Amino acid sequence: MGIAERVGRAVDEAISEEQVVGAVVLVYQDGAPLLRKAAGYADREAQIPVSLDTIFRYASVTKPIVAATALAMIEAGSFRTDDAVSDFLPWFRPRTADGREPRITVHHLLTHTSGLVYDAALESLPPERAVSLGLSNTDLTLEENFSRCNAVPLAFEPGGRWAYSHATDILGAFIAAVHGDTLEAAAIHHVTGPLRMDDARFHVTDPKRLSIAYADGMERPVRMPDPWVPAEGAEWRAPFSPGRIFNQKAFQSGGAGMAGTAGDILTLLEAFRQGGSPIVSPETAAAALSNQIGDVAGDPGMRFGYLGGIISDPALAGTCLPAGAIRWGGVYGGTWFIDPARKLTVVNLTNTALEGCMGLYPERIRRAIYVEA
Repeated sequence: MGIAERVGRAVDEAISEEQVVGAVVLVYQDGAPLLRKAAGYADREAQIPVSLDTIFRYASVTKPIVAATALAMIEAGSFRTDDAVSDFLPWFRPRTADGREPRITVHHLLTHTSGLVYDAALESLPPERAVSLGLSNTDLTLEENFSRCNAVPLAFEPGGRWAYSHATDILGAFIAAVHGDTLEAAAIHHVTGPLRMDDARFHVTDPKRLSIAYADGMERPVRMPDPWVPAEGAEWRAPFSPGRIFNQKAFQSGGAGMAGTAGDILTLLEAFRQGGSPIVSPETAAAALSNQIGDVAGDPGMRFGYLGGIISDPALAGTCLPAGAIRWGGVYGGTWFIDPARKLTVVNLTNTALEGCMGLYPERIRRAIYVEA
């Protein structure tokens, strides 16, 4: 049984077992499709099936698009990786625990080594101090929202270690400031426009194709309420708002705010795997898929490039992906990976949080690719 048959069977079983509600899985090798599969429901209650052009809320699948936009602008001479962020965002003035204001650079934001961290407690502060982490609904601007983080000490000295964070939101604000327009406008100009990623936007291009968001339930996924907070003990505890994508006043979250298709993301990843054209040079594309954090402390078995995590020790990382593979995902239910050695690119988007991103399902699909039955 080949990869396409194994993955197809695994997806069908996950749908029939109601592990996830709907999914699009794209498996490409050396630029050619091994599998393009849509399964399950975009709207279970209305019996609307998922199709290959179904639009999903990306959550952190947004991050590589924003990172790619930054890299394209760096190549265009708009700024440098060692530029101080506060030189362009005067309202961004976080301090260390001892009260110093350190120099945070674009490189720190791109690599999640800035000292910022995702902290769900920021969402539950009093309304005048609460910070949206990109999934909750808000009418605040980027500056109004994230300037509130200046009152929260950095978790560590910039460059000292790696910690997943809202740094990409700050990077998005930085990009918008340099571009002189919205983050979406910059992304369209530098990345999604040249690559014809027509649905990857901070708004929904076609509401009829947008999938319903589902949330983990006791027996099966449930239609996600608005707002929704995952159960105690979940890996992600900050609130979701499925309706946020329709709020034109909400800041454009570079870390979590886009929606689009699986095909859009595959196009971006394949562009980098194949050398970066037409958005960046081969040298920048190679750097984006290489370790950019050295040996600083981070997640077990993982390093980090500019687009995602890089497997350094599969056993420690708890995955069947090989060393050198690059992966990431988004808590609305999506994952992706690139295996440069095998010329594999895989995008696996579901409409089921958190299972589709952090549950057993993503590794189930990876095993179907790497472990022969």
